[in-house]
Amino acid sequence: MRKKNSSRPLGRPKSKSSDTPRNELILKTAAQLFIENGFQKVSIDDVAKNADVTKATVYYYFESKAELYKESIISLMNRIKVIIDHFMSLKKPLYDRFFDVTIAHLQATASLDLESIMREMKTELSRDQIQEMKMAEEDMYKSIEQALLEAIDTKEIPTINVKFATHSYLALIKVGNYRQLDGTSLFNSIQESAESTLNVFWKGFFGA
Repeated sequence: MRKKNSSRPLGRPKSKSSDTPRNELILKTAAQLFIENGFQKVSIDDVAKNADVTKATVYYYFESKAELYKESIISLMNRIKVIIDHFMSLKKPLYDRFFDVTIAHLQATASLDLESIMREMKTELSRDQIQEMKMAEEDMYKSIEQALLEAIDTKEIPTINVKFATHSYLALIKVGNYRQLDGTSLFNSIQESAESTLNVFWKGFFGA
């Protein structure tokens, strides 16, 4: 994302203090369009039109479509991270915190296929851009690893490979959001999906 000076240079889009900052609006709009349609089918014109800004405004903040894509997906990951961090910080038993995170994660990623996104970007983004996205994805789940480590220290759970457990848990969540060929979910509700997902994870690692 481009750095901007505190004074407004010629061509910089005006913004009202009561409005969502235009760069944030563009990021949210772009993320939704890219997730729904894929990188190739979304143009800068599409983003500008749906964000109700000019094409020049989009380019003011983001120098290319690839940069906009990277920043919009990272911004989405950061929003998911805030949710996960919140639930993992609550003073609850670890199982209850995992259940809250599972529900929230299933809701937030119901239409988000991170693996497909990363595969698509291998041909569209630079190596540095891809690395930034991978780091943001990894950063989303640090509070889960930390919560597991703390639970091991307090003997709430037995000693496990925390990194392996975290990625296994995330893989199960992806299955929880799996859509069959007819577009239907494997489960009747997010609640049922969360219960099934966490049951497999918890019994698999802790035997409880």
